[in-house]
Amino acid sequence: MEYVKFGNTGMDVSRICLGAMGFGDPDKWIHKWVLNENESREIIKKALELGINFFDTANSYSLGESEKILGKALKDFAQRDEIVIATKVFNTMKKDRANSSGLSRKHIMNEIDNSLNRLETDFIDLYITHRWDYNTPIEETMSALNDVVKSGKARYIGASAMFAWQFQKAQFIAEKNGWTKFVSMQNHYNLLYREEEREMIPLCKDQKIALTPYSPLAGGRLTRDLTETTLRGNTDEIARMKYDGSLEQDKIVIERVKEIAEKYNVQRAEVALSWLFKKDQVVSPIIGATKFSHLETAVSALNLKLSEEDINYLEEVYVPHKVVGAI
Repeated sequence: MEYVKFGNTGMDVSRICLGAMGFGDPDKWIHKWVLNENESREIIKKALELGINFFDTANSYSLGESEKILGKALKDFAQRDEIVIATKVFNTMKKDRANSSGLSRKHIMNEIDNSLNRLETDFIDLYITHRWDYNTPIEETMSALNDVVKSGKARYIGASAMFAWQFQKAQFIAEKNGWTKFVSMQNHYNLLYREEEREMIPLCKDQKIALTPYSPLAGGRLTRDLTETTLRGNTDEIARMKYDGSLEQDKIVIERVKEIAEKYNVQRAEVALSWLFKKDQVVSPIIGATKFSHLETAVSALNLKLSEEDINYLEEVYVPHKVVGAI
């Protein structure tokens, strides 16, 4: 496993981050393909054996069950000082209840404690805002996040899924007031969706912000023929919302990924991930593994070195897409 510094920090993370959205309880959440606790523990243990030390979850994944499963497994299988735990805050935890979502000081302070309890840890390495809160002043949010860090409950803060101007505004407010700034951006970025290359990625490169792309395999669309079906592919409404509308224009990219994979006799996922590893500021793509093979393929991708000709062949057929994930 390769390890790199996390953006402009001194923290070491594996080049692969294991995402925990697929761990939880299908009866408690919108995704019916998630693994139960016993199945999840085996995936987490395997990730550790492969050298992965970076794990990403969120308070809202299976309404807290993902954090519970991840926290218990890491406590059983790993040394706390050797791993990096990221979790997020924003989404609704209690339907139709006041102060149960968003980035207000009240919600942040409530949820950091709840996440710490569920994860069975004294601190979060990376506390991430899951979305931009249009109903809370950014000054309130950044002040609260600064207090979370100063209290020792989080080591660093990161952001996810927003426009570049919003990210820059948050950073400016923090710097202006001497508060803790974001060190990472978890953005929607893969071979089928490259709109982040217009503004967000150049901004992050300039500011030495770590990128941890989510959906690096486009919900599996970059890993198999479109005629193949899976439980997730049939039931993941969020992924279908992100990609079904651009299916016709994406087919040629998917086909070229297949061609490059055949050229090197590797899995298609290796090609898609190797492409990401070549991109400036991409530190650790977030892999949503539900099988051992998903992890093993992701690790193998570190050994695949695409040529500039390969990169150009994969990229030259991209066409602009509707913005998805930033709002």
